[in-house]
Amino acid sequence: MENTSPDAAATAPLGPPPPFDPELLPALAAIHEIVPPGRSAADTDPTAPQEMPGLVPLTDEDLARGGTFRVEERSVPGPADAPDVSLLICRPADAATPTPALYHIHGGGMMIGDNRLGVPEMLDLAEELGLTVVSVEYRLAPGTRHPGPVEDCYAGLVWTAEHAAELGIDPERVIVVGGSAGGGLAAAVALLARDRGGPALFGQLLMCPMLDDRNDTPSARQMTGVGVWDSTANEAGWTALLGAARGRDDVSPYAAPARAADLSGLPPAFVDAGSVETFRDEDVDYARRIWRAGGQAELHVWSGAFHGFDSMAPEAAVSRDARAARLRWLRRLLAHGPGH
Repeated sequence: MENTSPDAAATAPLGPPPPFDPELLPALAAIHEIVPPGRSAADTDPTAPQEMPGLVPLTDEDLARGGTFRVEERSVPGPADAPDVSLLICRPADAATPTPALYHIHGGGMMIGDNRLGVPEMLDLAEELGLTVVSVEYRLAPGTRHPGPVEDCYAGLVWTAEHAAELGIDPERVIVVGGSAGGGLAAAVALLARDRGGPALFGQLLMCPMLDDRNDTPSARQMTGVGVWDSTANEAGWTALLGAARGRDDVSPYAAPARAADLSGLPPAFVDAGSVETFRDEDVDYARRIWRAGGQAELHVWSGAFHGFDSMAPEAAVSRDARAARLRWLRRLLAHGPGH
């Protein structure tokens, strides 16, 4: 009988990456015209990121969706001895009572983006479920290294919770959400809130989160020179955040949540990733370790999907399935609450 123990799996030969979903291949080719494998949008001509899906600048009018949301931007206190933090707040215009909120942290490899990046996808969820979206602006690497970005995000969360009544938010139903680098920061904010006795988060929605600075999982090795945000780009992103500390044993779990020794006591988590992306194995392991600690996690690995597939190829069947799964999880969480 073949030995399938964990030790045997760890030493098994590493095969090629799984095949891409054929429906995603045209989008992948178009992306590679702008950002070839081994590079990130931060490496390209400054105008190029604007051509990437999801990176087109959004106006308040765009975000208001014909009056569906009231949109404002507020400057709130940042971490101690640091600049203020900007929060983009989109509240349902017809909300008469406090609403649950998505506290959103944008992606961009720790190096690019602002608090409008990724907000349309949040508004899709908010419009369906009657939620307020609060999206935080954080200082970017390498100009600001850890802990600046995550402390900005945490400061914005604390202010949001303390001013929930003013914002028309139910402080007991705030869900932290992010994709890619924003997913890693969202996971880190959940750890900080637990460890500092901070705002009691209702859930954490982690979309293809960037969790592990070591960049040495089987999926990271498989994705060298392949797909979107390959291992070379991932090393660049983590080095921008951590400098020479990247990969060392003393990296903080608030920088790289995969480093956390204890994943107990966290809010219910939704974790997803593509099967053909660098973050696949670290994300699967994070969900597994939440379960092992006695917590709640729902895990999806989308077959044939590359990093960021759902925003770059939104009409593909797998992209529609991913968005529907996130919506279903949120609907269940809001209907029944943690523990049900």
